[in-house]
Amino acid sequence: MATIRQDDFIESIADALQYISYYHPVDYITSLARAYEREASPAAKDAIAQILVNSRMCAEGHRPICQDTGIVTVFLKIGMDVRWDARMTVQEMADEGVRRAYLNPDNTLRASILADPAGTRKNTKDNTPAVVSIEMVKGGNVDVTVAAKGGGSEAKSKFAMLNPSDSIVEWVLKTVPTMGAGWCPPGMLGIGIGGTAEKAMLLAKESLMDPIDMRDLLARGPKNRLEELRVEIYDKVNKLGIGAQGLGGLTTVLDVKVRDYPTHAANLPVAMIPNCAATRHAHFVLDGSGPVALKPPSLEDWPTLTYDVSNARRVNLGMVTREEAATWKPGEVLLLRGKLLTGRDAAHKRITEMLNRGEKLPVDFTNRFIYYVGPVDPVRDEVMGPAGPTTSTRMDKFTRQMLEQTGLLGMVGKAERGPAAIEAIRDNRAVYLMAVGGAAYLVSKAIRAARVVAFADLGMEAIYEFTVEDMPVTVAVDAQGTSVHETGPKEWKARIQTEFAGVPILA
Repeated sequence: MATIRQDDFIESIADALQYISYYHPVDYITSLARAYEREASPAAKDAIAQILVNSRMCAEGHRPICQDTGIVTVFLKIGMDVRWDARMTVQEMADEGVRRAYLNPDNTLRASILADPAGTRKNTKDNTPAVVSIEMVKGGNVDVTVAAKGGGSEAKSKFAMLNPSDSIVEWVLKTVPTMGAGWCPPGMLGIGIGGTAEKAMLLAKESLMDPIDMRDLLARGPKNRLEELRVEIYDKVNKLGIGAQGLGGLTTVLDVKVRDYPTHAANLPVAMIPNCAATRHAHFVLDGSGPVALKPPSLEDWPTLTYDVSNARRVNLGMVTREEAATWKPGEVLLLRGKLLTGRDAAHKRITEMLNRGEKLPVDFTNRFIYYVGPVDPVRDEVMGPAGPTTSTRMDKFTRQMLEQTGLLGMVGKAERGPAAIEAIRDNRAVYLMAVGGAAYLVSKAIRAARVVAFADLGMEAIYEFTVEDMPVTVAVDAQGTSVHETGPKEWKARIQTEFAGVPILA
């Protein structure tokens, strides 16, 4: 029978959260490296290369894989025989572990949690509270899995109460394309089947904590109905051609996980939750012998890649004109140099409110580009911490007003734009550029200077002016309104059905 001390629990949680902020699970890296080797889509291969290069940089530099360092979930299996030497509750101990991890001065993590979500939405400043799931089991140990889930992928979670006669596979294949690219594929799909509505969601989230083993499953063949379901969904989702970052390609998912639970005869609850390119989770066991420090992986598990930008077009943001931007082609890689403004949800809301009141804006957006980002604070000698893009569709409702009333020339963000935003881009001969979600540290290395120019009270959502040098982006919507997130998957779905029809699912 173990006695679990309060400080050991807190220290282990804090250490694990720091660990997963900069170390990808090795199974994800090896699977992604195989996907990179077989990828035939140039745009998707470029995106995967950025994710892999970023991952190795983070492992070496101990800085976050993604600027969105996530909402923390702690899954606990507490043995019935465990004794606690603690003054705090389990929730309080988990929260203290989160607090210590996110405020660590050597690797400060972004605080993204807002209290009063339907009201003031005030930042808690330390990323607490965590979402804690407790299961009482036999034994005398505490089994712990910690995860940090980014908001972009969490926002794409889906649930349906199907009829018992409905096809789960058909629902998945109908639903995945509606998720867009904001969940930053290639990643994993976690699927929960049965129980009640909340049980299905929990099963889906828990399944994402399992290691990637699709290659082994395909090699030996499925042994039961759930494994058959995993293989079928994996094969058919990848044949949709969505590809890395939604740009079109051979790999959309690296694995599909399925868990089930008995359910009511009248029901078929199905939940689906994606894990993004910044998949972060770790597992350890407390047995009363002290805190657990996770062993660092070997850097030999990471491929040695050099991100090649020799064929990219260099763009001077201080001199670019609407006429020049009109020559950029969908899927073309650009390297940005010069002054780049930032702003996301809160800043856009405030800007549009000022415009509606006829007030002068604190920043001149004429012929400028705005980057949708909420960066991590810098540490040591950094100019800026990891600064990858946020999901652009959240800014769609502001896009027309921004383009028509501020003179904005272009936007930089993550994933696709919706029809209304694309129409506004076309009507104003503007452009939308995509930075790779999951390459936040790589992007931050292109930032040479940074200063807040407006709305400092918004914290990470303030408007910054970045000075960037060779920041890699892809033309996602050109001045004519052509979206690579529409043309890319359509092209690659057709190609997969024809010229790649005989290619094995895994190389």
